[in-house]
Amino acid sequence: MKLTDVARASLSELRGDYEVFILDRGALPWSVHSPEAKELNAVSLDQPTFSDDMVHASAKHALEQRRKYARWLDAEDPMVVANAMLVIIGRAVNMLKSQIAAQGEAFEQKGGFSERLVARRLAAREEQCQSEESPQDPPPQCPNCDKGMRRRKSAKGEFWGCSGYPECRGTRQIG
Repeated sequence: MKLTDVARASLSELRGDYEVFILDRGALPWSVHSPEAKELNAVSLDQPTFSDDMVHASAKHALEQRRKYARWLDAEDPMVVANAMLVIIGRAVNMLKSQIAAQGEAFEQKGGFSERLVARRLAAREEQCQSEESPQDPPPQCPNCDKGMRRRKSAKGEFWGCSGYPECRGTRQIG
């Protein structure tokens, strides 16, 4: 999410550079309601179809999509090029904003990368502890929250620790 926002901020800074370029020449950027901006915004990009040769297929796709904008990007008038870039950058910034919103929703629902790693490790540890404990000797219940306890090791030796750790820090001595 942070890197996506860095990309959005970088494009916003580039957009500002194009705006200054246009203003320094005594012109105004195209209005979003101008025929040129509307026509440029109507250009749709194709979904890429990649083969096993991803680098080649990706480059080919990029060139094909660029051709759709060639009329503006290859124009003799630098103002046309700058305005076209403003429109294209605006579209990219809006896509990145949508991506950031989707990443935020995914973060709320699934947690962050580190959070998911910890959850996987705790699940694996739980599975490992259950396979190590014998069925005839069930682990004791936590004195704080009544969850099952797991055998743990520290520098001081073995002890029973709550399976709800780190939310619950209940412990018992073994034996």
